[in-house]
Amino acid sequence: MSQEASPPTPAGARHRTVDVPDGRIHLVEQGTGPLVLLVHGFPELWHSWRHQLPALAAAGYRAVAVDVRGYGRSSAPDAVEAYRIGAHVEDNVAIVRALGEETAVIVGHDWGSTIAAQSALLRPDVFTALGLLGVPYAPRGGMRPTDAFAMIGGDEEFYVSYFQEPGRAEAEIEPDVRGWLAGFYATLAGDTMPTTGEGAVFFVPKGGRLSDRFVKERPSWLTDEELDFCAAEFERTGLTGALNRYRSMDRDWEDMADFDGAPITQPSLFVAGERDASIAWLADAIKAFPSTLPGLVSSHLVEGSGHWVQQERPDEVNRFLTDWLHALNGPTPPAPTRTR
Repeated sequence: MSQEASPPTPAGARHRTVDVPDGRIHLVEQGTGPLVLLVHGFPELWHSWRHQLPALAAAGYRAVAVDVRGYGRSSAPDAVEAYRIGAHVEDNVAIVRALGEETAVIVGHDWGSTIAAQSALLRPDVFTALGLLGVPYAPRGGMRPTDAFAMIGGDEEFYVSYFQEPGRAEAEIEPDVRGWLAGFYATLAGDTMPTTGEGAVFFVPKGGRLSDRFVKERPSWLTDEELDFCAAEFERTGLTGALNRYRSMDRDWEDMADFDGAPITQPSLFVAGERDASIAWLADAIKAFPSTLPGLVSSHLVEGSGHWVQQERPDEVNRFLTDWLHALNGPTPPAPTRTR
């Protein structure tokens, strides 16, 4: 496989690079109109929004999907502290300004959901509405994150703890990036995840590897070309930049002390796959939305979908996004809907 695999870019979209305080951010944009900034999670790229770019553009929006710092064609600083949440917020503000805009709607998935939420919390003057996919907003709490994660799993190690030591997860992943990504994507996907013991994949037995419990099937929504592209990007960059987001969680907790329990009040959207483990682990965060996310406009659980909801079920997600964008000032519905 070539390490210069061509990106499967949607027709009509264009690549560009913009300057941010610590370097550059690569992005792909499509359409004209109000700006919608799309922020991916781990281990993804701008490419995870390939189905949303043309749909949002057709709906009258300027859709922009970024490579988060540490990923793809964006800058990847060496220092772990360069990946603290404030740096990501600064990147997002700089992107909006570089695109000639004053404000934007921001939408994130997985870690991108957390980055988007903190961007909306810290810079409500720039980010006027917030979309969260997969991971709900959970305000800063009283316990240091690494202490909380160390209490999970009993004799086994929670994956976030496993990711903390620099070089450890890289040693597992980088000898076979394509195989590891394929297994990680499949194990968290609705159509290929284990039917029993779903949560076990997030725990590492003593002396084992995270990938020991990966499934071997290929998700129906991920083509060879798409997997080749993602693998080539991570083979070129390595995984350290991506993993440094996990290694900055305690720094975030320290930096955000003044925002303990703070709500996000902008109009918001929440979408998750019904089979996504995040909604089980973070069920209390979802229950707290009336106080932590009082501007919630719509909330949806997609039946049969796993973690990669905008890739697994793009038509539903595109409809939720465009309906929400068209009606940001509408009333808040009472409860999540379920779609098949």
